[in-house]
Formats: sequence, structure tokens, C-alpha cells
Amino acid sequence: MHHSLMLRRFCCLPTPSFSSSAVAFSTSLTPSSAKKKKLVFLGSPSVSASVLETLLDASNAADSMFEVAAIVTQPPSGRDRGRKVMPSPVAQHALDRGFPADLIFTPVKASEEAFLTNFSAIEPELCITAAYGNILPTKFLKIPSLGTVNIHPSLLPLYRGAAPVQRALQDGVKETGVSLAFTVRALDAGPIIACEKMEIDDHIKAPELLDLLFARGSKLLLQELPSIFDGSAKMKAQAQDDSKATLAPKITQEESWLLFDQEALVLHNKVRAFAGWPGTRARIYVIDEKSDKCSELELKVITSRVYHSNDVQSSKDDEVTFRKGSLIIPCGGNTALEVLEVQLPGKKVVNAAAFWNGLRGQKLKKLPLFPSSKPFRDFVETANQIACKKISA
Repeated sequence: MHHSLMLRRFCCLPTPSFSSSAVAFSTSLTPSSAKKKKLVFLGSPSVSASVLETLLDASNAADSMFEVAAIVTQPPSGRDRGRKVMPSPVAQHALDRGFPADLIFTPVKASEEAFLTNFSAIEPELCITAAYGNILPTKFLKIPSLGTVNIHPSLLPLYRGAAPVQRALQDGVKETGVSLAFTVRALDAGPIIACEKMEIDDHIKAPELLDLLFARGSKLLLQELPSIFDGSAKMKAQAQDDSKATLAPKITQEESWLLFDQEALVLHNKVRAFAGWPGTRARIYVIDEKSDKCSELELKVITSRVYHSNDVQSSKDDEVTFRKGSLIIPCGGNTALEVLEVQLPGKKVVNAAAFWNGLRGQKLKKLPLFPSSKPFRDFVETANQIACKKISA
């Protein structure tokens, strides 16, 4: 099927041409609402749905300057374990609010000619993007007369890219924020309309921080909409200093391993940054002294903190210990990671005490080597032969 030859809408059913649908929708508008600016929202995940909620509520106010004329989001996809095809959180939220299904567009790519033709028929004056997840081509950006504004969860030009919150947490930043910027063809490089800074502690995780930043971004957008609509925002928007730009590339599954030869702070920041998806994985060696059996265990580290104590060196042979309700894993640079919650494959998240009790006296040792490396494979092959002999000796 040639996606470029078809208009993909949420309903995924044959529909009449958009012009007739648009006329039908416009006839339901009151004279006062017909004068409102036509705004189109683009977003996909749950954090985007919260922004849409704010816009829909604001558009329904008696003194609102705009209406949400259409929504653009990612196509339905298999997201749960059964791989059942589900609409994006934004599409589902819009439907739950009673938004017309045929005004929810789900192109595979925003460059599809059929989509662009029908999108142009809306005659949108402003587009708002919030974690949409698709590249917007020049043809698209030329359609809205007032431009396209993006809510980006970082202090631009810092952390341009797909994972600004995750990369900021991974770097251990103490301050971040949200920016409103006009969208241009270069990655998150458009002029900044406004930004808001936010201090963060060293325990907040990515999902929570994303929620906070997009909530603040929504309020900031509502404050700035009048200036965007009257054109003054373009006059005051500040060009970004490209020399200070940093990148926030997409997170990959391969990055999710915790390497215990790194310092505990690096690992703790990674746990915070990768929370939600893809999570952080670790491999632990389980030793049963009674039966002389040794096995390798993979688990997800859900919640952690840096262990602050002077007794890190007392742990021998990379042994994982249990103290005051936490697993203590020795790390590089004479540091240790304190693990409070873990998850075994296919199991629920449990606290460290429940996990430790489930071991029934078996010992744990860390595996600092990367799982795909030859040293790791060699270790796994010989561990049962040598480790258990040392224990029984």
C-alpha cells in the first residue's frame, strides 16, 4: 500500500473528501466561534495528551481567542503485551473528549501529499507541537499563517533532540526548564519565544519530570498565545546561540545496561533518566553455597540512590550486600549504588527487602562487564567451574 497516496485518519475507514467534512464541521460553529483562530495540535504520548487537555479547556472558555480545529498524531500501534492496535494517547484523549474522529489525522509521515493537501484545506493559522514524534517538512511549515510553535522540555539551545529530559537527567543537571520556540527545518533550532527555568533534585525520574515540564509548558503557551496571534511573538523571539547547543539523541535499548565499573552517581542518574522506558538492566551472579550452584540473574533496577558511607571497601569480591532495606552494590571509584526497588523479568516491581528475602540465603555478586562483550561471555562460561570451587574451598 502506498501511504503517500492516501489520507490516514484515526478512524481508518473510507471517508469523504476533507472539504465536505470541514464544511460540515464549520457549519456547527457559532458566529462568535467562527472568528476564533484555527489552531491545530500535534502530539502523541501521554504528556502530549495533558497539553491537549489544557488547550481544549482554554478553547471552550467564553473569551477564548482560538479553537482546536484538528489534531495530528501518530498512527495507532500495538503498545500492550498483546500487541493490540491502540490509538495514541492523544487520539484516545481527544475521542474521550468528544472531538470529531475525522478531524484526528494520523499520517505515517507528515510529508504525505494527501495529508498535506487535506491539512491545508483546514486553513490553520497556528500549529502547536508537543512530543509529536514526526519530522515536519518545509511544505507543512509553510501552511499555518502564524507558524508552528513547539513546547520543548529543555532550556534551548541545550538538549536539542528526541530525549531532552532523559539526557539532562543522565548528565545529572540541577536545573532544567521548558522552552516555547518557533519550529524551523533545523532540529529544535528555531527562535525562542519564552522559557521557564526549574530546579530539580537528584531523585526525580524522567516520567515525573516530563509531566512537570509539559504542564508548565502548557501554562507558558497560554500566556504567550495572545502575542503569537497578534504577531508580536515573532518580533520578540530570540535567535538561539548555536555555539551553545547540545544534543539529546533518542534512547536505545542497548544503553539500558548498568556497568558497575562506573561510579555510583553515573549509574544512579541513568536509573532516573531511563525510568519508564527502556529502564535500566543489570546482571547479578547468584551463588548458592549449600548446593554449590551458581547462576546469572538479570533484573531491572527501578529506584536507586548513591550510597553514602565509609564502609564501601569492606565488601569483598564484588559482593552485593543488604543493609537497612537496600541492596548495596559496589561500583567504580570506591563508590556504591543503593538499590531500593527491583523487577525480575515478567514479575512485578518489589522493594529490595522482598527481593533479598526471596534469595533465601543465597549470595550475590556483581557482574561489571558488559553482557555482549567477550570477557563477559568467557566469565559466564567459566564461572560455574571456578566460583563454586572457591566457595567450597
